[in-house]
Amino acid sequence: MIKLFATDLDGTLLNAFHNVDRTIADAIRTVTDAGAHVVIATGRTMLSNRDHGFDGLPVEMCGANGSIVVGREGVLKTFPVNPELLELLIPAFPDICFDCISLDGTFATASAEVRDAGFAADPWWRRIAMRGMRQAMQRSIHFMTPLSEILKHEICKVNCRVGDPARSDELKAFIAEHSDLVVNAPFSPVMFELTDPAVNKGAAVAWLANHFGYTEDEVAVYGDGGNDIAMLSRFEHAYATANGSDAAKRAAGNVIGRCAFHAVPRHMVDTVRAQQLRGGYTRIE
Repeated sequence: MIKLFATDLDGTLLNAFHNVDRTIADAIRTVTDAGAHVVIATGRTMLSNRDHGFDGLPVEMCGANGSIVVGREGVLKTFPVNPELLELLIPAFPDICFDCISLDGTFATASAEVRDAGFAADPWWRRIAMRGMRQAMQRSIHFMTPLSEILKHEICKVNCRVGDPARSDELKAFIAEHSDLVVNAPFSPVMFELTDPAVNKGAAVAWLANHFGYTEDEVAVYGDGGNDIAMLSRFEHAYATANGSDAAKRAAGNVIGRCAFHAVPRHMVDTVRAQQLRGGYTRIE
C-alpha cells in the first residue's frame, strides 16, 4: 500500500502556469485526509508549507533537491555542502552569480542585474511563466555577498545559470574534477543546481519515509526532469509525466498524463481511492 506520495513541482504536480490550483489543493487534502503523506520533492527552496502557494496545506517537503527536509512543524534534516567546495568554486568563477542557499536565506555572489542576465537563456515561455516566482524570490536574496560572509552559514545548495556555452563547459569541467565535493542535478540545460554528492531527491524521500517508519515499496514518486532521475530510478512505484524528458520517462518506467491536465493529482487520488476500496488507510499517520 502506498503511504507516501512524493512529487516534483514544475512540470509535474503544478499546472501549466506553475501554480497550485483548486484541483491540486483538493487532491492533497483527499490524500492526507485518508492518512497518507504528500511530499513536495523540488529543486525550489521550501522551508514551510506556506511557501509557493501551498498556503498551509498538510505537506512535507524535500526542498533544494533534497538537501533540506521539512516536516509540517519545521525543518527535520539538512545535508549541507562541504565549505571547501565554496572556497574553490566562487573564486574560480567571479563573473557567475551563485545563489548560495541556507536556512538563513539565499546569499548571491553578484548583483541583481547580473543574476537576472542569467535568465536570458531560458525559453521565452519559461521566462513569462516564472517571472512572478522569480520576482518574489529575489526580494529575499542578499546580493553582492562576499565569500567570507557566505562561509558563516551552512549552505545546502548552490544555484546558477550560465548562458555562455564556453563558460558553461568550464563549470562542468570543474564539477567533474571535484566530483568528491559536488554533484549537479539541474532541471534545465542552462541551470546548475549543486549539492553534496550524497544528496538527491531520492535519498531525501527515502530518509523521510524511514523517518515515518515506511518501507520504500510504500512510496510513490512523480517527476519530469533531470533533477528527478535519482528519485524516479530509486523507487519501484515511479511515474513520469507525459510532458517530461525522455530520461525521466526511462528512469520511471511508467508514464502518465501531462501536468497541464492534472495527471499527478488525479493519479494520487485514484491510487488512494483504489486502496480504500481494498480496506487500506485506517489513519496510518
